[in-house]
Order: sequence, then structure tokens, then C-alpha cells
Amino acid sequence: MTLGYLLKHAQHRMVELNTGALAPYGIDGRDLGILLTLAGHEPGSQQQAAKRLGIDRTTMVAMLDALERKGLVARRPHAEDRRRNVVELTEAGRETLRLAVEASRAAEDELLAPLTPRAAGLLRDALRTIILRPEDGGDAGKP
Repeated sequence: MTLGYLLKHAQHRMVELNTGALAPYGIDGRDLGILLTLAGHEPGSQQQAAKRLGIDRTTMVAMLDALERKGLVARRPHAEDRRRNVVELTEAGRETLRLAVEASRAAEDELLAPLTPRAAGLLRDALRTIILRPEDGGDAGKP
């Protein structure tokens, strides 16, 4: 089997497991990515979050609207530039993030269960090396 085939099907299985793990919290993998990004930085603008995630502004606004309706994020005008909105996690958003990260890690563990701990670590390291290429600045695709 080709590497592309294997990666595609492993990713499909990971999405399947993660979707099931996150469902009780009312979020999906994209929502989790946004919550992680917002939690990992000082309160910033919608545009900054969109840029970090590689999401176009219009899509980001729609995704933040949905998270705001769920009570997980809040937007407020920027103190110095009223044209910009600052986005941050609410208390409910921080708790959802905590629980969702635990659930997502459990889904990863389930995916990697057929491997020995050493093989799982090697797989993570190899993928990290491919994704976080030092010559590209070492931070592609974070979180």
C-alpha cells in the first residue's frame, strides 16, 4: 500500500474516533482547533485567529458565531481599535476545552492502541518531523 493511502485512511479513522469523542461536548475537530488556538494566545482579533489557523476570514466569522451561540467564546471590541473584535474563551469554553482535550487524547490512544508505546512515539516523532520542518520555520500547522 502507498504511503498516501495509509495516511489518508489513518487520518479518516482518527477523525472518526475524534468526532465520537468530542460529540458529548457539542464540538467537532475544527471547533477544538479554534478553542486550542484561542487558549494558547493572548486575547486576539478574529483575523489573528484566522491567520494562525489558515482559515479565511468569512469562514472564521461563521465558526466563531457558532461557538459564541454555544457560549464557548465571547467577542468584544478591541480597546484601541473599535473596528476589531477581540475573541476569548468563556469559562464554559475553558471547561469544554479541558474536557475535549482529554477526550481527544483518549481517541488518539485508541487509534494508536495496536502499536507498542515505542512504535507510537516513533510515529508521532516522524510525523512531527515531517510537519514541523525546521527549514520552514518549524511551526507549520500548530497547535
